[in-house]
Amino acid sequence: MKILFYMPHADAASWLHDFARALPEANLREWQPGDTAPADFAVVWRPPREMLAGRDDLRAIFNLGAGVDAILALEHDAPGTLPRRTPLIRLEDTGMAPQMAEYVAHAALRYLRRFDDYQTQQSERRWQVLDAHPRDTFTVGVLGLGVLGAHVAKTLAAFGMPVRGYSRSARQIGGITTFAGDAQFDAFLDGVKLLVNLLPHTPDTQDVLNAQTFSKLAKGAYLVNVARGGHLVEQDLLDALASGQLSAATLDVFREEPLPADHPFWREPRITVTPHVSALTLREESVVQVTRKMAALMRGETVSGVVDVERGY
Repeated sequence: MKILFYMPHADAASWLHDFARALPEANLREWQPGDTAPADFAVVWRPPREMLAGRDDLRAIFNLGAGVDAILALEHDAPGTLPRRTPLIRLEDTGMAPQMAEYVAHAALRYLRRFDDYQTQQSERRWQVLDAHPRDTFTVGVLGLGVLGAHVAKTLAAFGMPVRGYSRSARQIGGITTFAGDAQFDAFLDGVKLLVNLLPHTPDTQDVLNAQTFSKLAKGAYLVNVARGGHLVEQDLLDALASGQLSAATLDVFREEPLPADHPFWREPRITVTPHVSALTLREESVVQVTRKMAALMRGETVSGVVDVERGY
């Protein structure tokens, strides 16, 4: 088995070590410019176009993340980057769902109990008891009901908050009111107090967190974005905070990362910024999942996690 590997940062050596340990019989090499030698599989994170274009020998391309928007952007900008008939396979959970649920639950409880307002009062040395939001009307709307979104929705429902979820195709999740498709999008948003975005980033979802979307939420609503920065129209968020339509936002993802030092989000006290840490890829779990799927494909079996390139996830 020949495996071609690419990861453009310092952790590459650790990943290579773990793959080599899991597959000692495999021929594993790190891709370098000009490498066109045969390979059975490519394991990548944000690869350059020239690594994949024309590689019709690959049985599959494994993306070391749940989000595939970066690699699909290559195909969009330069059609033919992804070899035809070669499946693109994303990571499925690998320990990300509990992390994501912890992150979102922390933000939801912080806003429910108004700890953000207490933090402001502390900076002003002001002692004042605030009424918490009524739990039964603190409606949470989860945009995206994939593996991560469904886990987040069920976790929040366990705290007794009303939770509704939205997906492109109809889904049923116990204890969650679900909506699907364009026709139900406004109904999903109506009266939501906390909007959590976990949508895949596709051309259809680009800029979905915009002024029109915010206007449908309950007055003084909150936003948590843990999907992609391209979902959010940044100026619309700042305007919604200024008008009071939104009370606060917790953002883990941004159009430009790292977030530039002069970005206005740093200076807006109602925005909480974290450096894309809501659900980190766990290396050991990911290596186990990828190598098991490689073995299954070598046996001629089908695997899950195959991306529909046309839909973008």
